[in-house]
Amino acid sequence: MKVIPTAIPDVLIIEPKVFGDARGFFYESFNGKAFDEAVGRHVEFVQDNHSRSTRGVLRGLHYQIQQPQGKLVRVVRGAVFDVAVDIRRSSPTFGKWIGVELSEENHKQLWVPEGFAHGFVVLSDTAEFLYKTTDFYAPAHERCILWNDAELSIEWPVGLEPLLSEKDAKGSLFAQAEVFD
Repeated sequence: MKVIPTAIPDVLIIEPKVFGDARGFFYESFNGKAFDEAVGRHVEFVQDNHSRSTRGVLRGLHYQIQQPQGKLVRVVRGAVFDVAVDIRRSSPTFGKWIGVELSEENHKQLWVPEGFAHGFVVLSDTAEFLYKTTDFYAPAHERCILWNDAELSIEWPVGLEPLLSEKDAKGSLFAQAEVFD
């Protein structure tokens, strides 16, 4: 696999080696040893999640203030614009974000470590989004930052009229959100 650094050193783009021919393709979507080497520490995933959404659905920006989750995310059908926001107050990149298109064609994955808010918007008619997490879902500790917070200035795709859940529409402003030390 190829590891591509981003402007936030802890967030990594992972490109697997894809072997394809007229019959289709094969790639190793996860290898624990190679992944640990890429991120520089042992990472244990405890949960796999799969969501399906339609064009314009925006999910996020989610995180858990306790039981924080690292996430390895990818798309197996369609395309999304995926975003990670550094919400670690002690980090030099606090309040900065990374955005990358993940799709069934490019096979890219994004490693979003603990201490980040995460979200995505669907660019295709539908998208199937898979992600591994380093801790279990804990609804009592889940938080949400408003997707269009002016302080973050996330450059979502042009012309976006997102479809939001009630929870996501009521997300906190970044300045008032609970963050990590």
